Amino acid sequence: MMERSSYTVHSREQGRDPLLFLQALQTRWPTRELQQLREEAWRGFAALDDPLTGLLDMLEGGHTSGGQGHSLQAWVACELQRWLQAQPLSLRLAPGSPQLGQLQARAAGVLAGSPLSLTELLVSIFRLQDADRSLLLDHIDRLHERGKFKEAILLSTKLKLQPELDLEKMSTPLLLQNKMNLVELYVDGFPDLQRRLLVLMDSWCQPGFDIRDVARRFPMLTATRLEKLSPKPLSRQVLRLLGRCGMDPALCSNVINQQHLGTVQYLCYKRFVEGSLSQENWADHVRDLVGQSEWLQDRLLQLVASHGGVAMTAWCALDLSLPEGRLPATVANELSRLRLQERTAQAGRSLEEPSCKDRSSYYQLPIAREDICFLATWEDLARHGPELLQPGGVVGMDLEWRPLFQAARRPCASLVQLAVEGRVLLLDMPRLAQPPGGRGAHALSQLLGQLFSDLSITKLGYGMAGDLRSLAASCPTLAEAEKQMRGVLDLQQVHRQMRLAGMPGPAVDAAGAPRGLSLLVQQVLGKPLDKAEQLSNWDLRPLREAQLIYAATDAYCLLEVYRVLCRDPARFHLSMNLAKSLGPRRSSRSGAQGPPGRQEAPSSPQQVPAAVGQGAAPEVSAKDFRVVCDSMLQGLARSLRCLGVDVRVLGAGEDHRRAAEIARLEGRIILTSGLPYHKLQAQVGAGRCLSVDCSLKAREQARAVLRHFNVQVTLSDVFSRCQVCNCDQYLKVSKDMMKHLMQLNGHHEGPSGVGEGADAALSVPGPQRVERGVCGDRQPSSELPGEETTPREDRQGTGSAPEPAPRACAYDPPCRWLEASDLQTITPATLGNGTRLQLAGVPAGVLWRPGQWPFYCCTGCGKVFWEGSHLGRLTAHFHEVLETPPPQLL
Repeated sequence: MMERSSYTVHSREQGRDPLLFLQALQTRWPTRELQQLREEAWRGFAALDDPLTGLLDMLEGGHTSGGQGHSLQAWVACELQRWLQAQPLSLRLAPGSPQLGQLQARAAGVLAGSPLSLTELLVSIFRLQDADRSLLLDHIDRLHERGKFKEAILLSTKLKLQPELDLEKMSTPLLLQNKMNLVELYVDGFPDLQRRLLVLMDSWCQPGFDIRDVARRFPMLTATRLEKLSPKPLSRQVLRLLGRCGMDPALCSNVINQQHLGTVQYLCYKRFVEGSLSQENWADHVRDLVGQSEWLQDRLLQLVASHGGVAMTAWCALDLSLPEGRLPATVANELSRLRLQERTAQAGRSLEEPSCKDRSSYYQLPIAREDICFLATWEDLARHGPELLQPGGVVGMDLEWRPLFQAARRPCASLVQLAVEGRVLLLDMPRLAQPPGGRGAHALSQLLGQLFSDLSITKLGYGMAGDLRSLAASCPTLAEAEKQMRGVLDLQQVHRQMRLAGMPGPAVDAAGAPRGLSLLVQQVLGKPLDKAEQLSNWDLRPLREAQLIYAATDAYCLLEVYRVLCRDPARFHLSMNLAKSLGPRRSSRSGAQGPPGRQEAPSSPQQVPAAVGQGAAPEVSAKDFRVVCDSMLQGLARSLRCLGVDVRVLGAGEDHRRAAEIARLEGRIILTSGLPYHKLQAQVGAGRCLSVDCSLKAREQARAVLRHFNVQVTLSDVFSRCQVCNCDQYLKVSKDMMKHLMQLNGHHEGPSGVGEGADAALSVPGPQRVERGVCGDRQPSSELPGEETTPREDRQGTGSAPEPAPRACAYDPPCRWLEASDLQTITPATLGNGTRLQLAGVPAGVLWRPGQWPFYCCTGCGKVFWEGSHLGRLTAHFHEVLETPPPQLL
């Protein structure tokens, strides 16, 4: 008590000397009694002759050891800004005044040795955005020379200096450190800089380029991530940035060529290895991809030669009209010989079907060729449309579009197939939908609108949600098609129910085995579909006869599958008549209607056996269930971790044999997909390895795994593990402590920056105070770690004692409160075990919701999460495997 009185008596005398003032605050700083510190600081600011000059004196001469100086100085600068905002405007320096200019020059020099947490504060306090540009540019250069590349790019972004700086010089060090997000922020809003950045990154993708040559220009960089700049990941970044900025792909010829080469390699595999692609379809796609690029032409010739030798290369060169000057001498001679013998036409036909394929092993279209009608005009629609609109009818629906391979945009429908009993109508979308306001587009929209909205007509499809989005992309008047759909049954969902219920089928992971609709047709009708024309160029006109038959077959088979399933649902492990599945399906979120393609045939949990082909497995709790997943099951791993299961995941480059080692050493179950299953099963024994169906969504996979091993999940298991790193240890962080940490680490949390609501922002009480005000009344639910979405609005009023949360489930993991002693450093916020808290992932708006609810941080990876509605959604999704009923969603 006497110590405080002594300090108060002498505060004004000490306040006139900024360094003595800082030392006085330094003695109290370890106590973290921030409210008292604030009061003393504000009295000290008032006692200083010139607070702005005093702040610079403290920053220039107040460096201390022990790692505390920077955080204290950042706090002092923040408090000074608050204090200045509380003063009359007449006391502030006028813009452009000589005194302000001198202070700005000093502040720019201080920035060179200041941490990131001080940068924005100094920019704001001294209005550096209005300072002399040459002064600021010199400071940016000094930062760069000292190797402070991140600080340089952030400050130049804050001060809008980008047009006056060298893009390559500023961005290259950040790219080498895999800080693409900062570079994107740097060029945001500057189209010319975006173009130059794309050209720079594309130049790094040219064949033979060695990124290590670039890294050698920056010897000060010690934490480079050059593996992220290898051609494949760098190309993905370039393509993403192209789409985000809306730039012309021609800017990035190297990346586009690499992308096209990857597609050509895939097409060569389909043509020459699988034999599933005809010569004509192969040539159509490859011709467009290769174009006039000499580099691609050379790579294509090498690929074809590796698969088929000189003769095959000559035939392909002829089909693709490649320049003879680029052909190897042996290929050119072979091509000349073929032309002289006038065998080109015959050879082309023989290459299209090198062997007589036995079509009898595939499902055959049961209608005559004349019952397939190609509709290309509004008159055609008017003549045949009534056949589709018969009340009580059943219509099979499918779409075809030109394969985009690696392109990111949604494909536009080229053909719509509509099948009724005894007839298939093929709608030519390029002709009917163009021009958008023409009679064809109007007739098409009217016909499909009537069909989709008629509840009495059953519409069948397989994966209809994607089909409808492609339909909307090709015909904007059908953009609301999903919302109009009534009386629709997606057989893809029925097929999933069959697989979940243990419907036997062939090994779908084997090369060439039927998949998707073809597999369903085989399971129900006995023979798969012939998918030889699946990768056709559906934009070409006229369509070939084989394409017309293929398109009609894909739609008509839906009618026959539906008929058989309705006649004998029990045979296919379906518990009810499919007709009862019709009607719009409601989403798990209250009031939301799911897309028509997501409708599922209802099923009960009993449809899925606990262990297929075996007796029921003994019960095991979620916390005791331990698995290892291969790298292809990342989504399943996250879902299981959300339910409290201990899950290890193999890295992208780890061999599958590593899973067997981990399973044996740690007593884990192996979850795998694809061909490695049999090898792994032999290494760990029966019942210790499960093959997961990759055609199912992650949540469906999780439900199947839990049922198979009879895993018991309770509400206390939900979110008991971090879905990112699998850690099960959390620390609870008070809302005020989170605000304090975010501000000191350069993440301003308020909706209007610093100022409004400031008094509460840095008042950091101890855990006891938070518990008295909140924890006795309210238990928060968790927002899924890593899902940085905006949580639902808080439904309680303001005040220090909020209302209890209005939901049936509570989320209160057994963890203790984060205390100051738990932090190794405050800037950056780092736990004692070296884990850095991921504060950048916390949206600013979350901090300003009413109430004193806490945050939670994972001690393994530093992920921060908070109260949201995800607990209710997750328990609703997994209510079949939870021991207690799901909560009521808000």
